[in-house]
Amino acid sequence: MVKIFIFLSITLCSLQIFGQTGTVRGFIKSNEDGNAIPFVRVYIKELELGVNTDFNGFYSIPKIKVGTYTLTATNVEFVEFEKTIVIEKDKILNLNIDLDLGKFLKTVEVSGAQKEKKTSVQTSVIKITQKDILRVPTTGGEADIATYFQTVPGVVSTGDQGGQVYVRGGTPIQNKILLDGMTIYNPFHSIGFFSVFETDLIRSADIYTGGFNAKYGGRISSIMDVKYRDGNSKRLSGLVGLSPFTTKVLLEGPLSKKDNVSFILSSKMSLLEQTSKAIYPYVNDGDGLPFNFMDLYGKVSFAGSSGNQFNVFGFSFNDQVKYQAVSDLNWNSYGVGTNFAFVPQSSQIYLKGRINYSQYDITLDELELPERYSAIKGFEMAFDFTYFLKEKSQIDFGFQFNYFLTDYKTSNSENKTIQLTNNEPEAGLYLSYKKVSGRFVFEPSIRLQIYPEGNVISPEPRIGAKYNLTEDWRIKMAGGYFTQNYVSTTSDRDVVNLFYGFLNSPSNYPKEFTKSNGETVDIENGLQKAYHLIFGTEYDLTKKMSLNIEGYYKWFTQLTNLNPNKLFEDTFENANESDLFKKEFIIENGQAMGVDFVFKYSTKKFYFWTAYSLGKVTRWNGFDTYYPVFDRRHNVNVISTYNFGKDGSWEASVRWNLGSGLPFKKTTGVGDVPTISTVGDNYVTANNSDLTLLYENLNTGRLPAYHRLDINIKKTIESKKHERMRWEIIAGVTNAYSQENIFYINRVTAETVYQLPIMPSIALSWRF
Repeated sequence: MVKIFIFLSITLCSLQIFGQTGTVRGFIKSNEDGNAIPFVRVYIKELELGVNTDFNGFYSIPKIKVGTYTLTATNVEFVEFEKTIVIEKDKILNLNIDLDLGKFLKTVEVSGAQKEKKTSVQTSVIKITQKDILRVPTTGGEADIATYFQTVPGVVSTGDQGGQVYVRGGTPIQNKILLDGMTIYNPFHSIGFFSVFETDLIRSADIYTGGFNAKYGGRISSIMDVKYRDGNSKRLSGLVGLSPFTTKVLLEGPLSKKDNVSFILSSKMSLLEQTSKAIYPYVNDGDGLPFNFMDLYGKVSFAGSSGNQFNVFGFSFNDQVKYQAVSDLNWNSYGVGTNFAFVPQSSQIYLKGRINYSQYDITLDELELPERYSAIKGFEMAFDFTYFLKEKSQIDFGFQFNYFLTDYKTSNSENKTIQLTNNEPEAGLYLSYKKVSGRFVFEPSIRLQIYPEGNVISPEPRIGAKYNLTEDWRIKMAGGYFTQNYVSTTSDRDVVNLFYGFLNSPSNYPKEFTKSNGETVDIENGLQKAYHLIFGTEYDLTKKMSLNIEGYYKWFTQLTNLNPNKLFEDTFENANESDLFKKEFIIENGQAMGVDFVFKYSTKKFYFWTAYSLGKVTRWNGFDTYYPVFDRRHNVNVISTYNFGKDGSWEASVRWNLGSGLPFKKTTGVGDVPTISTVGDNYVTANNSDLTLLYENLNTGRLPAYHRLDINIKKTIESKKHERMRWEIIAGVTNAYSQENIFYINRVTAETVYQLPIMPSIALSWRF
């Protein structure tokens, strides 16, 4: 299989175009800042043939008959481009285009993004732009993808505090978060409104809640693929923002206009610990909000005249928080990386690659409990190839190599210490084929995931398809097999899990697993495994109104979790004890099923978006079926924005969220457990007693429903003297009716810690 991939790479890289045809291709960028423009419709009028640019602004129209044609490039935010082109036999015409920013064009009825609905599968994927993120009411005046992510159908959040998200039955460790191809191990800060991502730098973000194709590997639940834009290569520009929650500074500009070299520097820092005591004295009994974080990011971009690109970037993210009556949590993350895009002049191949290194560590110090610690260091190298075929079809293939070192220390519910250190390589190869034929879109793919440490080669077939029933109505499906080498351990003492450690799949687990039907199977490795199956439909009710419905089923055939029943050390002396009472990990399986509804209505001034998710998640641990702590049956999100005023400089936005109660393990009381401390010569025992908590069955309780209303109003002031300078003032209220949503209940003292109450704020930003 590896030889086939190598042969395919060499063959396609050297392939030329033969026959009475030629190709036109290139990159489309903005004249405003030199950045790539995605979703530009590139169209040849005489042939009624067109494609959309990708997120790098790249387009390619192959196998055009020799002749003279009119090529246009259109996007609703830019002035239309038109040029006469000549296609020659066996030649590639490289045509890079710079578009001028302009007003909305009346001649463009369907945007590139709308057209892509008909030519891409897009099952269980939400494509996010910066504009989408800005539509969600901000907290403290800071728009963030973390808040938007919580509105995605199928996503369950732990709320304002904790920063954890669960996607269609998957845990946070099963979500892969990427920044320009680099894995970000913890993208969300402890205060759940903020992520490590800088909204003003986001060019695009794709969230796959299931059924993703073979390009992505190493996770079994979801993918969030965030791509940053390059720095402004035309002029120096920036942003300064201040609110009660955060302060941030962004600076970008050209390092060399002649050579198209640009830079970006950004920083974001929390102010809550300093401001909350004065501004929100009613929060946390007057002690303020002890959330502290700082995010630093830098990037240098080199853009060649032929469209080739090379970027070098680095980041440092950290988070510290002391939860009331709970724990001290600290984590740090940093990394450096490169990514590049290369277009050979005489080949149909489009090559993208990346090399990066990152490290993440987290420590949780809990009251009267052993400290928990986890660290992961990772190196990655990857290359992705795209070969364009006729009629919007293409072949994608590539390979990735990863090397990780993990260090982990924790304890289970019996206070038995678990400490593991491991290092392991991992590799993946994939091949994907996309065929657009008439009304049918077909996208089969396969991934070969290789885990050398366990001598495992995992073939992972995936498939996606769409059929355009009419111009406005489409049906779609996706499915496949997925594996991952990472596990995370959590404590069943936590009503909300604050700590997620990273560990390569362990070997200290029972070698047999009993299914719910009583069948016993052998366990060959500690990988996590899952199957996805998704069916859906899209219907454009009008040009301004659409409805999307998706039903999904995820079958988690093998999950690895911390063993809460461990009583003995796994030593020779305890060889006769059952594995269920001495292994550090246990094997589970489970199911997630549900249906998501999304309704959208959008005009130039008014935007309305609502999503309803109905879901059910179960786990089987070899003994019992239980509901995990993220099994939220009903979840509703409503978002609406309205632009008004003479010049449209005012914007009002609201978001309301309602979620049914999450399950938790009830505490029924406190009791004494007798223990034998000594045995005398006459066999008379001396007894002590230990205080312990008594529990009901696992997660039989349900917390109250969660609901919250956020409101914003924004005023944009344009400078009359300086064309590109403007101010934004954002006034908002988080949790407008001050709903008391439970965050944590201390099992010993029964003290209840609530999510954040009503919090008004005002923020100011200056762009230049």
